[in-house]
Amino acid sequence: MRERMSDRNDQIELATLVVGVTGHRKLREAEIPALQAQVRDFLVELQRRYPGLPVVLLSSLAEGGDQLAAQVALDLDLRVIAPLPLPVELYRHDFDDASRAVLDRQLQQVETLVLPLRHDSHHEAIAQPGLARDQQYAQAGIFVSSHCHILLALWDGRDSEKLGGTAQVVRFHLQGSVPGQIDRRRRVALARLGLDEETLVYHLQANREHDTEGVSVPGRWLTADEDIVAHDLLPPAFDVMFQHQAEFNADVRKYSPAILEQFVLESAHDPDPAPCPIESLFVATDWMARTYQRRVGHVLRIVYLLAAAMGFAFFTYTHISAHSVVINLFLVFFLAGMGVVMLARRREWQRKHLDYRALAEGLRVQSYWRRAGIVDLNSPAFAHDSFLQKQDVELGWIRNVMRGASLDGLRMPAQAGPSQVEAVIRDWIGTPDSGGQLRYFSTTSARRARQHHRAEMLGLACLWAGIAISVLLAIFARRLGTHEQHLLVSTMGILSVAAAVHEAYAYKKADKELIKQYRFMQRIFGAARRRLTGCNDLAEKRQVLRTLGEAALAEHAEWTLMHRERRLEHSRL
Repeated sequence: MRERMSDRNDQIELATLVVGVTGHRKLREAEIPALQAQVRDFLVELQRRYPGLPVVLLSSLAEGGDQLAAQVALDLDLRVIAPLPLPVELYRHDFDDASRAVLDRQLQQVETLVLPLRHDSHHEAIAQPGLARDQQYAQAGIFVSSHCHILLALWDGRDSEKLGGTAQVVRFHLQGSVPGQIDRRRRVALARLGLDEETLVYHLQANREHDTEGVSVPGRWLTADEDIVAHDLLPPAFDVMFQHQAEFNADVRKYSPAILEQFVLESAHDPDPAPCPIESLFVATDWMARTYQRRVGHVLRIVYLLAAAMGFAFFTYTHISAHSVVINLFLVFFLAGMGVVMLARRREWQRKHLDYRALAEGLRVQSYWRRAGIVDLNSPAFAHDSFLQKQDVELGWIRNVMRGASLDGLRMPAQAGPSQVEAVIRDWIGTPDSGGQLRYFSTTSARRARQHHRAEMLGLACLWAGIAISVLLAIFARRLGTHEQHLLVSTMGILSVAAAVHEAYAYKKADKELIKQYRFMQRIFGAARRRLTGCNDLAEKRQVLRTLGEAALAEHAEWTLMHRERRLEHSRL
């Protein structure tokens, strides 16, 4: 979820911290004031802890806990989004007079999103109590879970088999499945293995109206491991995730003039007067990814040039001139390189480059899926559920931003007929000669292959020149004076250092792996293009585009992991 910057003329949207709500319908009347205070303290603490990350509440406005939390958020002047399980005229039937009045008032203050009926349901089936209606409520709980960063549960802590009830929504959020007539989300396998580490619940003890055994306990954090684990304090891994989201917002604000300029250029070619909210965030993220990529590239070149200069100074000192100035230069080069690396690491240029690039590619897929009408509100599985799921839990902040982007995209449905699908094919895939990712990967892989070949030739030239000098010394050693020998030995050493530094630089850049990746992506997009050419059915085209997006997300996850293992390390060099 995102929120626009305060200037109404700005089009850049910011990442927000989305809090989903699930709660019992009938709460103890005597405990409601205390629950209101606890919810308020929780939301205020989030605002205090992450001042650069606006808090948004996601609530279905059901009677009881949902309405209570929504009202507290509205009183705090927070944004509230209400995914409704049923059309309003049917939804109102499930409320008594007092709670119906609250619903009507809150609907005037929040942003609503009426969830569509399940594929196997119809209006007559949900118009009366029964399984179909319960499934709609369960789907709403799944939707809230899938699009929030923290699930706020006003819950008595007891298991329940009630379909779509609070206990089952909490279980789904932490463990990935709901028993009964609801589909499981894709990451359930990882959840069952204890790998679904980024799901987080804040549990407030909320006893039911007629429950005489319930007790009042302080709020606690719940996460999933082999079992549900309770924490008194916010687990550090989640704090890091939310801090990264706040840093992302800080960068957007910092570079907003340049990003807005790029956004205007991108929008100039878009005939749609209402730009895709995911696309606008993609432009900002892509701009920042390229900016930090250039900075990391500059750092690498500077560090490896300084490393080569250290080698030159060393051989000059040992074989040509033992003057103290030379060895001091060695120390100066070393300290300068260390300073550059420390600056880059302190400002996290490499991490931001990798994270922002991964996020940009995820948003690219989401944007094209939205334009092609691929996103399905009836499915509990979304792109952000599986992207980078096997990576470091720290990267969960990327999925968090994608969750919000997905929510914004769903709130602004796009026209997705045959012409829009063809436009997506043209803009996203393209051809080797007419733009799109197919042209990008084909031209980039060829260009990088040429650059890598030239660099390899230069490294080999240095290496063989050094070998030639060593042969020359072996043959004519007796005919050369001491000074000439030292000069040739120094030259040989300098060339060897240059070759070694160049090889290390090429490894750090991962040129070979990148070329392989670009060629692989070229084959993926080429195969998709050929498959789409033979498709006559719109649903089949959408399925190909969905598969293409999933393959692209998987490949970019591998790319991120590969580069995160090649950190800037001046001391090792």
